[in-house]
Amino acid sequence: MEAGGLADSLLSGACVLFTLGMFSTGLSDLKHMRMTRSVDSVQFLPFLTTDVNNLSWLSYGALKGNGTLIVVNAVGAVLQTLYILVYLHYCHRKRAVLLQTATLLGVLVLGFGYFWLLVPDLETRLQQLGLFCSVFTISMYLSPLADLAKVIQSKSTQRLSFSLTIATLLSSASWTLYGFRLNDPYIVVPNLPGILTSFIRLWLFWKYSQEQDRNCQFLQA
Repeated sequence: MEAGGLADSLLSGACVLFTLGMFSTGLSDLKHMRMTRSVDSVQFLPFLTTDVNNLSWLSYGALKGNGTLIVVNAVGAVLQTLYILVYLHYCHRKRAVLLQTATLLGVLVLGFGYFWLLVPDLETRLQQLGLFCSVFTISMYLSPLADLAKVIQSKSTQRLSFSLTIATLLSSASWTLYGFRLNDPYIVVPNLPGILTSFIRLWLFWKYSQEQDRNCQFLQA
């Protein structure tokens, strides 16, 4: 195998491994819901938006003929759908959850209808779908910024997940490098905010763990 082919295979494997690892962090929420038979402290919207994101990138991967995109997002869509169904089973406010789901799925269906029926040129369809996927992914990575502000105000990282932060960093870095190898800006650009926000979270973990250590030493003194 040539060096270029080996590098592509390694990057593809890293994308699959790290992204599925990121998606599997939701299994802890799944376990919590089954054990408590409730959805307390579990947020529904990330499951739904990630599912829509997976389905969008799955369409882009199918249109591009990229097996890595297809495998990762097909498995991701299945996992997120499972999380949604379990959440719906234990949720008492089913009407609001169903309304949110129907709204986003309606937008997704309209988008698919537009791309597949009203954009006959394959290259134009690929570019417009790639742009939509990129914008949606960027908005997902930037949406937790409000939580980061709350972390700074409270000086506590309790609302952040360290394992998810590491998984997001590794996944975003892998996809960025993979996008460079494919010369695909629609893959590169949306993963850069993921790297940036992950480093911000790691800095917050370091900063406030240091402050907590100092507070403990002060109390012990």
